[in-house]
Amino acid sequence: MANVAVIGATSWGTTLAALFARNGNEVALMTRNVAEADALNAARENRRHRPGLRFPDTVRATFDPEALATAEVVVLAVPSATLRENLIRSAPAMAPGATIVSATKGIEAPDCLRMSEVIATFGVETGRIMVLSGPNFAGEIARGLPAATVVAGVDTARLQQVQSLLNGATFRVYTSEDLAGVEIGGALKNVVAIACGLSDGLGYGENAKAALITRGLAEITRLGVAAGADALTFLGLAGIGDLVLSCQTNQSRNHTLGVALAQEMSLEEAIEAAAGVVEGVATARSLPRLAQRYGVSMPICESLYSVLFEAKPPVEAGRDLMSRDIRPERDL
Repeated sequence: MANVAVIGATSWGTTLAALFARNGNEVALMTRNVAEADALNAARENRRHRPGLRFPDTVRATFDPEALATAEVVVLAVPSATLRENLIRSAPAMAPGATIVSATKGIEAPDCLRMSEVIATFGVETGRIMVLSGPNFAGEIARGLPAATVVAGVDTARLQQVQSLLNGATFRVYTSEDLAGVEIGGALKNVVAIACGLSDGLGYGENAKAALITRGLAEITRLGVAAGADALTFLGLAGIGDLVLSCQTNQSRNHTLGVALAQEMSLEEAIEAAAGVVEGVATARSLPRLAQRYGVSMPICESLYSVLFEAKPPVEAGRDLMSRDIRPERDL
């Protein structure tokens, strides 16, 4: 067993803290301030983000950086927009040999950095960085419903350590050495989920959504391979698994935002309607630069960019996608 620190008393952070604790680990749930820690410890649950999930006895909420100094594994479960801010505050307190696990999905603008790349800018060696991704709705996992995920990194021993600490009776953890592929799949599926929400909101039906998912996966794979990822990763949990989950239901805030946009809400109104962080918006903003950097074509993602940030009507964007030059399916 190990000492684990989870940075971020978010819905996902709270759920991960409980999962680690259920396996007998001592878990420090790192909060934004002392008052938040005191409230969580008094209630023994996170009533704001994960009501009903009782803290196991080995979970302790804290703002004390000493908890980071003694943690063998540090998990970052914060929105991508605040990852760097959290690292500025937390990285100096972390033990030099600790394994750092990113449970955050996104791309940091303006330099289009993956979350592991952001972590590396704080002097963390690549071998110590792991990423966690997969088809994981926190609410279902918190209720004990079965789910699976994948943890990726380049150090086999650390991968197996995180896998053993987190794997449980209802949460199956697989490993992968394709850190870039797992991150790219987890970030870009949010963009395709917005597009599927738009399609559903416009009443385009299941055929259209299936086509968006399939061709969206082709775009994700194309970019991932150009960035050095293994194409097979996108047929796994962090690829098609997470993509299908996020595109099919309004449990996904990204899908919800797409539906709201189809109802002619502004982007700001749609974000508010989604009632939480919508990672796909920030990721979509970075995609034109990423596509240009790697020299790949991403028509669905480019069309969504024009809807989100250039006021292009969704119906027009869909019409443009359907009128593109015809080609063989395998001509990605």
